[in-house]
Amino acid sequence: MPTPLDDWFAREILVHEAPLSHYLARCWPHRDEIADLRQEVYARVYEAAARELPRQPKAFLFTTARHLVTDRVRRGKVVSIEPMGDFEPSSVLVDEVSPERWCGGRQRLARLARAFDRLPDRCREVVWLRRVEHLSQREVAQRLGISEKTVEKHIAKGMRLIALYYYGGEDAAAPAGLAADAEGDADAPRQADQGGDVR
Repeated sequence: MPTPLDDWFAREILVHEAPLSHYLARCWPHRDEIADLRQEVYARVYEAAARELPRQPKAFLFTTARHLVTDRVRRGKVVSIEPMGDFEPSSVLVDEVSPERWCGGRQRLARLARAFDRLPDRCREVVWLRRVEHLSQREVAQRLGISEKTVEKHIAKGMRLIALYYYGGEDAAAPAGLAADAEGDADAPRQADQGGDVR
């Protein structure tokens, strides 16, 4: 059963898929990465909306897309810093992390790890390959022997479940059918893939 957040997401965000794809295609030179970028935008919007619904969903969607593209461009322009001979570490100001910040970060990381561990097996595998190992959607599909559409479904469901578990606390339960559906999606498309119909 779709949650109220799922209904909101479909009604306010997914309806803008065509203009979003067009916007990303104009801003990003690598056409084969547009689907991945779009999924990343959706994941960011969904996670943010799980905390608080934006008042202007369309504007928030395109602002998120702009920020994502900017982040990618910045990362592409990062220059590695080679060690210098007479570098004196004591001359650098270090922003020390307070024990409170360190502890809070560890707690958030542990909560995120627990949320990740609660994902169904195949869904967890897809999310790991896409979000941690940074494989493309196509590479994940090829490695796991499933269609790219199935990868897309697992990512969307994985992000929804992680947000639910992360923000809903340890006792949060997935909406009826969502976790099972996320696990079950893998089999049907995989059988179709083996039969030659990869989409």
